[in-house]
Amino acid sequence: MILASDFKEGTIFINENNEIVEVLSYQHHRKSQAKAVVRVKLRNLETGAVIETSYRPEDKFKEVVVEKRPKLYIYSDNEMAYFMDAQTYEQVGVPLKKIGEQKKLLVENMEVEGLHLNGQFFNIVFPSTVVLEVVETGPGVKGDSVSNVTKPAKLSSGIEIKVPLFINVGDKVKVDTRTFEYVERV
Repeated sequence: MILASDFKEGTIFINENNEIVEVLSYQHHRKSQAKAVVRVKLRNLETGAVIETSYRPEDKFKEVVVEKRPKLYIYSDNEMAYFMDAQTYEQVGVPLKKIGEQKKLLVENMEVEGLHLNGQFFNIVFPSTVVLEVVETGPGVKGDSVSNVTKPAKLSSGIEIKVPLFINVGDKVKVDTRTFEYVERV
C-alpha cells in the first residue's frame, strides 16, 4: 500500500475507481486552519485521459508493480502505433487514443519505455524530453522587445511550438513531453 503523501512523479497505483493511473504531478497543499490535501494530476494508463483530483495525505492505495522494457517506435496507422521490443524483437501495437496528445511527438526509431503488467504489455511512457529537428520557422526579427522573444517553429514530428529567435531551420531542439514546450537547443 502507498499513502497519498508518498506520491512521486511516475508513481503507478490503482485509484478509488479501480483504474491504473500514473502520477504526472503532485502538490501538498494546506490552508491555515484546513486539513492538508494532496493535489494530483493523474493519467489513466488504460485510456490516456488526464484527470486532476485531490486526496487526503492518509489515503491508501494499492501500488502497482510494473515492469519497464525499452521499446522502439516503428510506425503508426490511423488507429495504432507500433513498437518493437528491444530485447525480443516482438512487435506490439498501442491504440493512439491510449497515447493521447503525446502521439504528436512520435518520430521513427524513437526509444520509449514499454509498461508490462503481469507479463502483458499495456502502454508506453515517453522520456521527459525528446530531441526533434526544426523543419520550418520564420526569420528571427528582433523588434522593440524587453524580455524573451519567441517565434513559431514546426518540428519534424509535425507539431508547432514556440522557440527563441536564434533557432533556425535544421537545428535540433529538446522538447518537454508533458508540456510541449521548448527546453534547449541541442
